[in-house]
Amino acid sequence: MKIYDELKARGLIAQVTDEELISNLINEGKATFYIGFDPTADSLHVGHFMALCLMKRLQMAGNKPIALIGGGTGYIGDPSGRTDMRSMMTPEQIQHNCDCFKEQMSKFIDFSEGKAMMVNNADWLLDLNYIELLREVGAHFSVNRMLTAECYKQRMEKGLSFLEFNYMIMQAYDFYALYQKYGCNLQFGGDDQWSNMLAGTELIRRKLGKDASAMTITLLLNSEGKKMGKTQSGAVWLDPNKTSPFEFYQYWRNIADADVLKCIRMLTFLPLEEIDAMDKWEGSQLNQAKEILAYELTKLVHGEEEAVKAQESSRALFSSGNAANMPTAELEESDFTEGMIDILTLLVKSGLVPSKSEARRAVQQGGVSVNGEKVEDIKTAYAPETFDGEDFVLKRGKKNFRKIVMK
Repeated sequence: MKIYDELKARGLIAQVTDEELISNLINEGKATFYIGFDPTADSLHVGHFMALCLMKRLQMAGNKPIALIGGGTGYIGDPSGRTDMRSMMTPEQIQHNCDCFKEQMSKFIDFSEGKAMMVNNADWLLDLNYIELLREVGAHFSVNRMLTAECYKQRMEKGLSFLEFNYMIMQAYDFYALYQKYGCNLQFGGDDQWSNMLAGTELIRRKLGKDASAMTITLLLNSEGKKMGKTQSGAVWLDPNKTSPFEFYQYWRNIADADVLKCIRMLTFLPLEEIDAMDKWEGSQLNQAKEILAYELTKLVHGEEEAVKAQESSRALFSSGNAANMPTAELEESDFTEGMIDILTLLVKSGLVPSKSEARRAVQQGGVSVNGEKVEDIKTAYAPETFDGEDFVLKRGKKNFRKIVMK
């Protein structure tokens, strides 16, 4: 099966500008393609995962990826899917985040000589002359047409700033610059970026008289139509210091039955024949499928050793209630009041709940346990020496837990 057909079979392709042209390009290994990543944090997260896997798949098929870091567009912020304006970052924050991205991307993409590139759009965007940009680029954009773009609709309700309105022009200029500098003939992105991507192909056509292509990736949504990659405590990060390998594994191990086979198909590199055989799985077999998914994705992000440790810890947790590598929360002396810490404070400090009111509800509803024993009294408190060993496991619900230790 050729790579384009495989991408379709895995459910990865959403929209394309010219299917025949794009399929020929990537099947023959002639695509120099880019995907943009705005450095809004110092780590990539699960939302970027599909894009990284797609870059890896296409590179394996002989195509050349360009990872475009939005050091310039990061000064503006993408309004897509937002109801509020992104907070401004300093140049130092943006540069730090860009450096972190490259290290994480190197686990997916081979950046050795001639095989892939990482570029920063700050290299050309920050030097643009405003009057020149208006004359040379702005003249090719219709405001009426821009306002119909999906990426602006939510922001229009609360007020779209002129700063954000320029984002589409900046992204289009990126494609134009990459086409000229590196022969980049194809852009990939999330399906919510379609309007911005079309603007780039149109700018290239108008300015250079050349044809460039765009293809969007299916957004990773759960069975309820919500974007995957979020937990109660926030995003699922690829940085092990933000989301431990064990927590990363558990996120995928605990997804809904309705989502597991779709995620295996879209995100893993298992052969399609093997995945097709799983389509008939049900009941306890779906738990096996979740283990396969969690292991494969943890191995991709954190390596085989960490994936094995996470899997063993997960199995140990559900068989004996304890494991050496489960997520840990550290307490300091300042967390104690008169030499004690109550269960509500402990739940908040551990990150299992965001507030004491939610902690109170969790205890009152019977959803909190310590070392397998249900905590029924919200006034339950513990002394520091309780946490000196390795066996204090705090659990909320069936799937959220922390080993609590003293710092």
